[in-house]
Amino acid sequence: MDIRSFNREAWDRQAQSGNRWTLPVSPDVIARARAGDWSVLLTENKPVPRDWFPTMTGLELLGLACGGGQQGPIFAAAGAQVTIFDNSPAQLARDREVAGRDSLNIQTVEGDMRDLSVFADESFDLIFHPVSNLFIHEIRPVWREAYRVLKKGGTLLAGFMSPVFYLFDWEDMEQGILTAKHKIPFSDVETYGLERLRQEDRPAEFGHSLTDQLSGQMDAGFVITGMYEDFHSQVKLSEFIPTYLATRAIKP
Repeated sequence: MDIRSFNREAWDRQAQSGNRWTLPVSPDVIARARAGDWSVLLTENKPVPRDWFPTMTGLELLGLACGGGQQGPIFAAAGAQVTIFDNSPAQLARDREVAGRDSLNIQTVEGDMRDLSVFADESFDLIFHPVSNLFIHEIRPVWREAYRVLKKGGTLLAGFMSPVFYLFDWEDMEQGILTAKHKIPFSDVETYGLERLRQEDRPAEFGHSLTDQLSGQMDAGFVITGMYEDFHSQVKLSEFIPTYLATRAIKP
């Protein structure tokens, strides 16, 4: 089975079991966003700075690998024209659920984040890409496609895992022990195999180098203009170093 299909099915099950990132926002959150009071996450805990965003009203916005009924509905309530692109039908259903409940105009498209050929060149003013490229084994195509579908002067906001997160043995880390074990780039599939991941009922993850995460954006043509770090909840490693990064990049 290919990785995209494996992770699509895994995330559909995550949505059924109530994973935190599959729970839609409440009507109160939408009401506040309509009044101009909103915030969103690229990483786990730290809200994205508001000055990273252009004016929302009328903005053509692509939520890239961003299903789950969380950020997309907030953007729509704030005035953007929102398209959510995701690999998981169940996650896309969450966005349609909130759109129907709160009378929001949200388009949903199922697909592979590495292939945005369904969209024409320069279709969007902003791409919002929260932590998700850990679920694909190659990320440079993501940056190239994001660059292609952004308008000139458009903004890419991306969140991703720090490669240091994947250095350590996960079972030891759950016990509070930090044992350096894995090389970067990291692959769940090569390390554990799909059968074990299936038994554990979790998606396959991949730890990418900072060269592919940061230089990958710049090599695609982006100019990175902002960056911050964030911490993973309930992981021993976070006592010592941030485990997430977020970047703001512009297409010149």
